[in-house]
Amino acid sequence: MRGPDRWWRGKSTPAKVETYTRWSFHFFAVIEIATLGLPAVDKTLSHPGIARWLLLMVGAHAVACAFTASRALDWTRGRRAQPLRAMWGLGCVALVVVVASTLIARYGPAGEDIDTGVGTVLGGTLAFTVGTLALGVGSRRRVSAIVVGTAAATGLVALTLGSPVPAALGASVAVLFACGLLALTSGFSVWLLNAVYELDEARETRARLAVAEERLRFGRDLHDVIGRNLAVIALKSELSVQLARRERPEAVDQMIEVQRIAHESQREVRDVVRGYREADLRVELTGAQGVLTAAGIECEVTGRAAGLPVEVQSALAWVVREATTNVLRHGNAGRCSVGVGVSGGRVVLTVENDGVAEASDGGGGSGLAGLRERLAAVDGTLVAGRVGEGVFRLVAEVPLAGAAVREVTV
Repeated sequence: MRGPDRWWRGKSTPAKVETYTRWSFHFFAVIEIATLGLPAVDKTLSHPGIARWLLLMVGAHAVACAFTASRALDWTRGRRAQPLRAMWGLGCVALVVVVASTLIARYGPAGEDIDTGVGTVLGGTLAFTVGTLALGVGSRRRVSAIVVGTAAATGLVALTLGSPVPAALGASVAVLFACGLLALTSGFSVWLLNAVYELDEARETRARLAVAEERLRFGRDLHDVIGRNLAVIALKSELSVQLARRERPEAVDQMIEVQRIAHESQREVRDVVRGYREADLRVELTGAQGVLTAAGIECEVTGRAAGLPVEVQSALAWVVREATTNVLRHGNAGRCSVGVGVSGGRVVLTVENDGVAEASDGGGGSGLAGLRERLAAVDGTLVAGRVGEGVFRLVAEVPLAGAAVREVTV
């Protein structure tokens, strides 16, 4: 079975923020019962009937708030339509609590404790209602109107019950402050949740743009190399056809020139592809550290690439590039270490990171398969997998094959 710790670490950062936000608003139901229902019961113990009704109303209102908050958060994430029915239902429950509390205060038993208990329920219910509705309104002006309207209505109700003007004004200000605070908390929570998701999407977009930019560069290089040569080949072929029809001996010279340009084009294409496929290990190590650090991941690079054969550097540079991409796109890493060293005539590259999700393979699949193919071209090997609780390690080894190599310091 997956324990709570694995369940939590298996979530991405946006999913963690969303889970925290949801359960915070669910916990508001417990807070409401603890801060409104229980004190109201304590104040009205001399009248058990009233105490039970107050606790029942507060409990029902807390459940309605939790349900509406859950639906409203789904709406903010675009997973369902705006929960108008749930919001109207919460408003009706709040109205019942307000009317019942007003009737108890007006026609119920007299006493300071009764008035205090009923007033606590009345004001707190309004605050939690407005705070929850702010999640599903989606407009600052409407939320502000609800907050101000609720505070004004509270003052009018207090005056209707016979409260002095200063007391009614104080109740109105208190409700304004409480409703405004909870509405502000709700709005900020939604803003933070959306911002985290947008940042995660921006990181994915940045990775896709980097790949697209590299493809465009390769396409431009091929166009520059092939386009001009093909145009020359086409012109000279057409000229040789015309000369051949006239039985001119210069047609042979033109076809020889076409052949030479075609061979030259093949060589230039191979150079472009070789430059595209070969990567600099030193540059990739520096780039990996910079990219991971910018993403908030602590990255430590040990070892140097100086002196390694070009084909070895190229193969290992692709490993670093792919491993860095996997760390960014998979799991929720907080630390990553990259090490390069020489042992027993073999160059060993190790990439290790934490924050691997339970259901993830650490970014395996076609990416690692492609790396194995590249390493196989230089008789190298690749081993990747979990080595601990949420830790993923990738080890690539390439033989030096007798190449002249200077000492690599780790």
